[in-house]
Amino acid sequence: MYVCICNNVTEKDIERAVLNGACSMLCLRDHLGLSSKCGQCHGAARECLDSFLQLGLDEELVSR
Repeated sequence: MYVCICNNVTEKDIERAVLNGACSMLCLRDHLGLSSKCGQCHGAARECLDSFLQLGLDEELVSR
């Protein structure tokens, strides 16, 4: 699903960015352009970021 129409950013793009080390909205803005134009995607992008970061933490805890 598209999160940012202005920059054609999908949930999958955010997931890949998190897997490559992105851990903040600033990182996503710098690498994907999220929330850099109209700003309407900020809330949805934040939810995706938080969700993918939490998944990573959950997987790390399970693998211990």
